[in-house]
Amino acid sequence: MQRKSFNKMECPVARSLERVGEWWSILIMRDAIYGLTRFDEFQKNLNIAPNMLTRRLAVLVEAGLLEKRLYSEKPPRYEYIVTPRGRDFRSVLWSLQSWGNRHFAPEGESVVLIDKESGERAEPILVDRRTGKPITEATHTNAPGPAASARLLRRYNKPRPQKDGLQ
Repeated sequence: MQRKSFNKMECPVARSLERVGEWWSILIMRDAIYGLTRFDEFQKNLNIAPNMLTRRLAVLVEAGLLEKRLYSEKPPRYEYIVTPRGRDFRSVLWSLQSWGNRHFAPEGESVVLIDKESGERAEPILVDRRTGKPITEATHTNAPGPAASARLLRRYNKPRPQKDGLQ
């Protein structure tokens, strides 16, 4: 079965999923961000088939999340270094970790985010970089951007359905 490509879709979520929407990709990025760089390290830590790891690494390199660097000429061996674009994915991982701890860890949390300086537990929230205010459903919404198509403009400019008689 041929996988559908999201590459041409306008939605930034869909375009992001084109690069990291497969679970192995997210786990490889997790491991790379936390310091693994070599094929055998990823394979051992994830217990992933070599052919699958090769494909996933190639996609992550092509997407600019990892950079492939030769570290041994004989035999040729490569390491995979997280790029600035890949480092930006760290906040996505922290959000997934927090969400997973909150909703899918009935036995308790196995990994938590802490403040390096104080050692205190951190609870990530999404904040507007410009204002410093938390972004919540009550205070923010999506709107069409400058590159939005006519279809997206129609979608986002529709009146919102009323809830409980309120607008």
